[in-house]
Amino acid sequence: MNSRRTRTIVALLAVASVLLVAAAGVAVPGVLSAGPLGDTAATDRPGEPTTEDTAGYVEGYWYDDELAVDDREDAVVEDDELDSVVYRSMARVEELRGLTFDEEVAVEVISREEFEDENDELFANATGDERIQLNVNAEALFAVDRGTDATEEREALYGGTVGGYYEPSTDRVVLVSDNAEMPEVNEAILGHELLHALQDQQFDLTSYERETVDQDNAKNGLIEGDAVWIESEYEDRCETEWECLEPGEAASDSPDVNWVLYATIFQPYSDGPGYVEHRLDADGWDAVDAAYDEPPVSSSEVIRPGEEREPAEIEVADRSNESWSQLEIDGEPATETYGEAGLVAMFAGDAHDPDEPSVIGPEAFFESDLGGYDYDQPYTDGWAGDELVTYVAVDAETDDPAAAADRAGYVWETEWTSSEDAEQFLAGYRELLELHDADPVEDRRDTYAIDEEFAGAYYLEHDGETVRIVNAPTVEELAAVDEGAAPDGEDAIETDDVDPDAEANDEPSAADDGVDDESTPGFAAPTAVVAVAVATAVAVASRLGRSNR
Repeated sequence: MNSRRTRTIVALLAVASVLLVAAAGVAVPGVLSAGPLGDTAATDRPGEPTTEDTAGYVEGYWYDDELAVDDREDAVVEDDELDSVVYRSMARVEELRGLTFDEEVAVEVISREEFEDENDELFANATGDERIQLNVNAEALFAVDRGTDATEEREALYGGTVGGYYEPSTDRVVLVSDNAEMPEVNEAILGHELLHALQDQQFDLTSYERETVDQDNAKNGLIEGDAVWIESEYEDRCETEWECLEPGEAASDSPDVNWVLYATIFQPYSDGPGYVEHRLDADGWDAVDAAYDEPPVSSSEVIRPGEEREPAEIEVADRSNESWSQLEIDGEPATETYGEAGLVAMFAGDAHDPDEPSVIGPEAFFESDLGGYDYDQPYTDGWAGDELVTYVAVDAETDDPAAAADRAGYVWETEWTSSEDAEQFLAGYRELLELHDADPVEDRRDTYAIDEEFAGAYYLEHDGETVRIVNAPTVEELAAVDEGAAPDGEDAIETDDVDPDAEANDEPSAADDGVDDESTPGFAAPTAVVAVAVATAVAVASRLGRSNR
């Protein structure tokens, strides 16, 4: 991994932030003919620069201008000074990216309380059926058990420590301050969010299909990878060439977040910069710009840049009986696709917690140079597609999501590039069941039961390149959810001898490697939180019944 990615992700974020996506117009790019970083020497500057046509110049400010606020010990910016800081930061983003803004970007500072109120509203609008689906999806990942509200877990993930976000519905960047009366501006964060505004003006970020978690991660691999890459270059210039605003470091505790859910959405920020750099190495910024016309279609493409893998089309056949049915939202079955990144999160998310065992332990998951996570894992690198469908019993009280969760289940079908890859995934999944104290069910083929946390019955079916996981509250109800599940007989799946990667599997799990909270690589105690501004919450918001257009 390169040092740019390392420096950025070490300081990147403790939680992902919210982008409230709305329709935005498509603008015509103003491209500067320049090197990879668009470096415009003062001697090459036009005599009559314009905001629309001159990269590195916005509303009378060049990217390397000095401001009165630069001489302060803190990063407090008064209201009448904010415009100059914003214009210079826009010019700096242009200088680094080689594109120009077509119009101004409004920047607003709000208090932490205001942001948390807005965040609460986003999740408060979820319907009962939507909450049921979120609960079942999170349970399928072994992230949230049936006694925990997944909506509350997600709300905690997106709120609390966000530093800012970009909102296309109002074409504005919002900086979140713990003290809105005397706000401190972190210029690198501002630059990150302004880059999202620039992307939106040039490429229309609201135009992408984002119906699943995997589609979110795929698109964000490009979008956030671009922003993180530019942010890191911005920080480099602040250290060597530019005067920049940087708040003093504040003490922070390790964030109290659900690490499995966190790992499902962090992959674009970990792998995205490498994806962007791969394209830069191929053909400079032209190759990155071209990717916005054909963005990645799966998280696998971001995990391994240059490897195109069109996801398999999966439609889970409904084989439930009259006592169970697929949950429907807006007249359609409630489905989700987690993709390769989501499956890695299921196996590795608990690696953060020394009190929780994990299939993929910290030594394999945390990258050795403290630069993020390694989502390229042997258990999951053969992913070709997945679809998870939520089922509810007809006697479930769907107006009470908590009660309905006790009468819910799912069918999760995954496709793999080979039967051997399917067996590798099964080996990891069986280990996951074992770590959660699952017991084989006597006289039922490939069937397991868990009595306490994540209580319920699980049936595993392997047919060539397909693995099907069926979950129900009881063993007897497995066949009601999916006809033929949990048949009589001995286990048919043999994966005990499968070794996905001897070197990786020799790594200790989180339960026995001696890693403690203070020394876990990567994210045990983040010291800075950068608000990432594009769409990790878009799918969440849309599925929670709120239109942001």
